[in-house]
Amino acid sequence: MTNLRIAVILGSTRPGRNGKAVADWVIEQAAGRDASYELVDLADYSLPLLDEAIPPSAGQYQGEHTKEWAQTIAQYDGFVFVTPEYNHSTSGALKNALDYVYTEWNDKAAAFVGYGGLGGARAVEHLRGIASELQLAHVRQQLGFSLITDFENFSTFTPGDHHAPLAATLFDQLERWAAALKPLRG
Repeated sequence: MTNLRIAVILGSTRPGRNGKAVADWVIEQAAGRDASYELVDLADYSLPLLDEAIPPSAGQYQGEHTKEWAQTIAQYDGFVFVTPEYNHSTSGALKNALDYVYTEWNDKAAAFVGYGGLGGARAVEHLRGIASELQLAHVRQQLGFSLITDFENFSTFTPGDHHAPLAATLFDQLERWAAALKPLRG
């Protein structure tokens, strides 16, 4: 499994977002594992609302921003999606980024880390359906951080110690699936 590359995708681009601290915590928890975990921050990519005329499943990307995004996603074996919960769902920025490409997601593994009033649970549930359509094998273990108990004043991330063993289980499941799926991609 030492060759596995996992992207921790920060799914919020909002100013003052809480997600950066959550994504950084995920990266810290993954330190020392056999797989390589790297931050992919959607704020670093210029992805306007989906502007490709041809459906992504055709793989005929026209925009340079789409081609750059496709190259980024293609290099990873799995993903940890860090998502806020906005209006009972994930962020528009993350949904848009998922919609941009198709085959680059296929036959890879995914895990979810949510944060919000109910730990991002409803956002993760929506992402599971999207992941299935993109042929991403998503693992059972997920993490949910409450704005009430895991953040001071709803803004400073202070996760409880009980999250660390749950994160280890998430990484174990994700890495096993990512390794099992890698041969499918040739």
